[in-house]
Amino acid sequence: MSGLYAISDLHVGFADNRAFVAGLRPRSRDDWLIVAGDVAERFADVEWALRTLSETFAKVVWAPGNHELWTPKDDPVQARGEDRYLRLVETCRELGVLTPEDPYAVWEGEGGPVTVAPLFVLYDYTFRPDGASTKEEALKLAYDAGVVCTDEVLLHPDPYPTRDAWCDARIAYTERRMAELAPGTRTVLVNHFPLVREPTRVLWYPEFAQWCGSERTADWHVRFGAVTVVYGHLHIPRTMWSDGVRFEEVSVGYPREWRKRGERPSGPRRILPAEPAG
Repeated sequence: MSGLYAISDLHVGFADNRAFVAGLRPRSRDDWLIVAGDVAERFADVEWALRTLSETFAKVVWAPGNHELWTPKDDPVQARGEDRYLRLVETCRELGVLTPEDPYAVWEGEGGPVTVAPLFVLYDYTFRPDGASTKEEALKLAYDAGVVCTDEVLLHPDPYPTRDAWCDARIAYTERRMAELAPGTRTVLVNHFPLVREPTRVLWYPEFAQWCGSERTADWHVRFGAVTVVYGHLHIPRTMWSDGVRFEEVSVGYPREWRKRGERPSGPRRILPAEPAG
């Protein structure tokens, strides 16, 4: 039986994670794989991982995380911001990997038909910690606590003035595309960052939540007919439910994290056909 599977936060810059990805195999030759961002930081590592996966899975669908959008000083590819993202999109197209800029594919297997919609929506600092009513106050709390996302240094928003301005543009773009779907379309929404605030409530450092999404996407799972929402970023793999919709956090995470759960990372999570509840 073929299936629609999902995974994220592969971080193949770590040797153990790279070996894990090199060994991934589908259960069926017709399996699809969703990759919900944070494949790697360096351009060549992202390309290697997506090429490796596209050679074994029938179809690979990718949504970018924040790490793919970093511009490390030692990366030969020094493209920044939107230019870097579009270069990643072009590489994916050369590999046959679907991106948020491509026509959405329809899964026709068991549990379908569903439209698999990879999204690229950043964050706008609206997941603020208690005591902060503005972006500036939220950032000050984070800097005072020493909990600051590396995005503030390596994720450049060019040509947008700020990362939240880029987020505004991506939200508008995504809403236009989703509005074009036929009424009643069932979807699997894929975004690196959680579309709702609730998953961030368990973060050890609540100041970090402001780099994890936008309050403006809180109703998308209802508005856009989601049967499942796939996300990563938090490195807290689990299943949640909101308004009767299943939310799956499918991250692998860093070796120091997955080793707490076992000798090797868990494989991709099956999204469709749905696993039995509980």
